Amino acid sequence: MTTRKELGLMRLVALGLAGPPAAGAADAVRGLLAVQAQDLPGALTSVALRTAGHSREGVRRALDDGSVVRSWPMRGTLHLLAAEDLPWMLELLGPRALAGQARRRAELGLTESDAERARELVVGALSGGRRLSRAALLEVIGSAVDTGGQRGYHLLWFLSQTGTLCLGPTDDGGAQDFVLLDEWVRAPRRPDREEALGELALRYFLGHGPATIADLVRWAGSTVRDVRAGLALVGDRLERLQVEGTEHLLDPATPELLAAHRDEARALRLLPGFDEFVLGYGDRTAVLDPAFAERICPGRNGMFLPTVVADGRIVGTWRWSGSGSRRRATAALFGDDDGLAASVPALAERLP
Repeated sequence: MTTRKELGLMRLVALGLAGPPAAGAADAVRGLLAVQAQDLPGALTSVALRTAGHSREGVRRALDDGSVVRSWPMRGTLHLLAAEDLPWMLELLGPRALAGQARRRAELGLTESDAERARELVVGALSGGRRLSRAALLEVIGSAVDTGGQRGYHLLWFLSQTGTLCLGPTDDGGAQDFVLLDEWVRAPRRPDREEALGELALRYFLGHGPATIADLVRWAGSTVRDVRAGLALVGDRLERLQVEGTEHLLDPATPELLAAHRDEARALRLLPGFDEFVLGYGDRTAVLDPAFAERICPGRNGMFLPTVVADGRIVGTWRWSGSGSRRRATAALFGDDDGLAASVPALAERLP
């Protein structure tokens, strides 16, 4: 048994935001299994916050050397993953994301032949270790298939979701080029389906727990049946806590880790908008008063604002205003200030 207040604090140490940092970016990402990354600058900061070097450049180097990749492994959403994990996660979770793709292609005026022709073109353009920007790759596809409107994006997503492409090294401007997955991921892991279900459950709860079965179902875009099948294989390696009648699963070491780093976990911190502390759970009520849900995601439109966290709970949002020497971080807190807002500018300046 534990209290809801403890959940957020335990999650902070499980997620690597408090306690011993990861040695490097690949280790930090591997520990979380996947990191939400539709906002690449925010994702770089999220991972850097969990590393000993505290460096965005260290995360970028991991993208450039191929130890970390970015793709659409689940829910049709961009994530960062350790390179070896992308193939098996695509195979396990990709089919659910692809379930409605035929109808979507029809809505866009694309045929299956168009998609396969696009695949032939990108394989021809990228084979041999070549890399191309999104715009350049769309030009290649556009030589034979109409990429206007949302068609081009859909084709790149579809070819990534079906294991042909992934996002690899960065260019001089910080954007990522596309590469062939089979060439870029040099040591892929491909466990069988049963083993993959077990690994999904184990690594999610080790890196995110305390969390519920429903949290994992939502996070992975999986099913209750599949999650329970995975837990049947690995459940004896996890601890269980009852919180207000709901079972939460976690790494057995997490409570002791929190005890050793409680002050750090309770400390005021700033997070990017799409950090796993927010996006890693279907039910966020343990760390966020539901009355403020739209304050971190205005209009519930899927765009999450950067958050202020204190004592394991989200207590406000923050943003940069101004530019150059006048740039300053400001906070919009949900309740009593208690002096928190005054600390935000200095904390923001120390963010990686």
